[in-house]
Amino acid sequence: MKLVVQRVKSACLKVEGEEISKIKEGLVVYVGFAKDEKIESLEFFAKKIVNLRIFEDNNNKMNLSVKDISGEILLVSQFTLLADTSHGNRPSFFEAELPQKAKELYDKFAELISAQGVNVSMGVFGACMQIYQHNDGPVTIVF
Repeated sequence: MKLVVQRVKSACLKVEGEEISKIKEGLVVYVGFAKDEKIESLEFFAKKIVNLRIFEDNNNKMNLSVKDISGEILLVSQFTLLADTSHGNRPSFFEAELPQKAKELYDKFAELISAQGVNVSMGVFGACMQIYQHNDGPVTIVF
């Protein structure tokens, strides 16, 4: 599993020009699922993301989580995070989970995050999406 987490002031996701999801302050989380992903990994990272202290407190220190600020999460499935670029110029996605299983993992991951009291908006699995982000900081964490 690979994740890219970005702190945002707002974000919007469109498919074929139609707005599908929109969040205010919070996190955009890009997630790629590897073959043979374990449910324990999903549980671990769901908790990690919700409690990740990357929002500033009153002293301008990164001490607050998305949950602390009543923020939202835009969760975007992105198998290209599993790209292997070690050979040639065309990436290989051999390590990425197959689409049907990855969709199940994506839905489960959203459920696990939401169960912790954070609003989760989602992309459209397998669609060509346009994501508009107002990055804050910028703050980007890679897992």
